[in-house]
Amino acid sequence: MARPATGNRVLVLPRRLTIRQREAVDGYLFAFPWIVGFAVFVAVPFVSSFLLSFTSYRIGGVMTYVGLGNYQQLFTQDPLFWPSLYNTFYYVIFSVSLGVIASLLMALLMNNQVRGIAFFRTSVYVPSVVSGVALSFLWLFLLDPSIGLLDYFLRQIGLTAPLWLQSEVWAKPALILMRLSTAGGATMVIFLAGLQGVPQALYEAAEIDGAGRFTRFWHVTLPMISPVMLFNIVVGIIAGFQIFTEAYVMTDGGPNNATMFYVLHLYNTAFYWGHLGLGSALAWVLFVIILFFTLIQLRVADQWVYYEH
Repeated sequence: MARPATGNRVLVLPRRLTIRQREAVDGYLFAFPWIVGFAVFVAVPFVSSFLLSFTSYRIGGVMTYVGLGNYQQLFTQDPLFWPSLYNTFYYVIFSVSLGVIASLLMALLMNNQVRGIAFFRTSVYVPSVVSGVALSFLWLFLLDPSIGLLDYFLRQIGLTAPLWLQSEVWAKPALILMRLSTAGGATMVIFLAGLQGVPQALYEAAEIDGAGRFTRFWHVTLPMISPVMLFNIVVGIIAGFQIFTEAYVMTDGGPNNATMFYVLHLYNTAFYWGHLGLGSALAWVLFVIILFFTLIQLRVADQWVYYEH
């Protein structure tokens, strides 16, 4: 394009943006609030906690660099580090495995095309919408050794009701049982979506070959929904390691630290006792643990996860 001259000066006309560039600008403008929120509430705390983990810092105190001292203190001097880690692993192993199985069985039931199936699907999903605090108070009533409904039904059939949350042996199984009450939630919905994506032709071909119901489930259903199962297992493990609300509301880590889970110990260290440096170190150890198990799951996925392509 010619540039019109004005005396000895050359007037440069501004270049118009292309459609692609205008779309990019509009996209960044719409995403700008999210970018700011991510930077302020995620990126900055993420980096800050990493730097704090190498310092000795209490709220209102002076920040002192200690290097790896916080991590050394966790592994050698913290009396609750290893018990909280054990309690968390115990919870993750049983809650995730039993929860995935229960959600899959629930999804298989909800996948049947019967009259009123929409009502049944809604009924089993609604309890998972209840907030963690409200659900915790509900289970405090259900597990009460004197007036609890669960103990009442056990006594009616001649069984001795345990003390549940007052027992070191039964406290963690009680919280796992509470976790199973939400098996009809998001995990079930994801399984249900996976089940409805299995081609009906595969079932028909297997039935023609003489495969029974269990054989069709084992050799057709499970391989076809294995990617969904992998997703639910990974998400379940991540959520299991972060258990906090139930223990905080129902037991506060008791009895005798039987439900002192890792995140509850992290919360007490950082915000109850005010050791932000030590709490940040706890958070980064948890990050490494979750990352390790996630990568392990993705690494071994090729051995049991089937992708149709």
